[in-house]
Amino acid sequence: MQVLVVEDEEKVGRSVKRVLEDNGYKVDLAFDGIIGLKLANSKDYDVIMLDVNLPGMNGLQLCERIRANNKHTPILMVSALNSTDDIVDGLDRGANDYVVKPFQFQELLARIRVLTRYKHREFEELVYEVADLTLNSQTKEVSRADDAVKLTAKEFGILELLIRNKGRVLSKSYITEQVWGDDYDAESNVLEVYVNFLRKKLDAKHENKLIHTVVGMGYVLRDDS
Repeated sequence: MQVLVVEDEEKVGRSVKRVLEDNGYKVDLAFDGIIGLKLANSKDYDVIMLDVNLPGMNGLQLCERIRANNKHTPILMVSALNSTDDIVDGLDRGANDYVVKPFQFQELLARIRVLTRYKHREFEELVYEVADLTLNSQTKEVSRADDAVKLTAKEFGILELLIRNKGRVLSKSYITEQVWGDDYDAESNVLEVYVNFLRKKLDAKHENKLIHTVVGMGYVLRDDS
């Protein structure tokens, strides 16, 4: 397990590095945001730990920059700032968790263990496949036969729901409730319209059709080849 620690207080950073290494982690340490960004872009870390108050580039900016290029690696923000607004700001910038200084090393280790489990579970559940159709729920990328397919947000929402439940017939009311929520007009045929859009983008060029209508019941995504 590899961890990147970006901490401007040298004593704190070296203490964290020592504790993590004593617990079996490999640790890279940076003392400013610029170097932290270079390291974050150079390796596939299991967890990145960022202090908020960093020279060169603060931790919030660094978190955004890392997240723009790295959709998967869990980020743990660390700061003496402990107001709700500070915590929410860190999470909104792309952090997965937030710990307030001063912290106990046992708590830090526990949070890192949770985040590493999260990363590996996320990778397991990240990509869904049916036949030659692939959907990445994190990056929002969809492809069929290795050709990228561009979808709108609603089209992606419908497809993600179907592929997560591949082989299972989903009622129209269930799909609309999950994708549109309370904004959906029960008298509207907008779901049928969006399903037709999906079929044109995903099935039209392929002999093997994946989106099926079950009359009187709903829709199902399955491979009948």
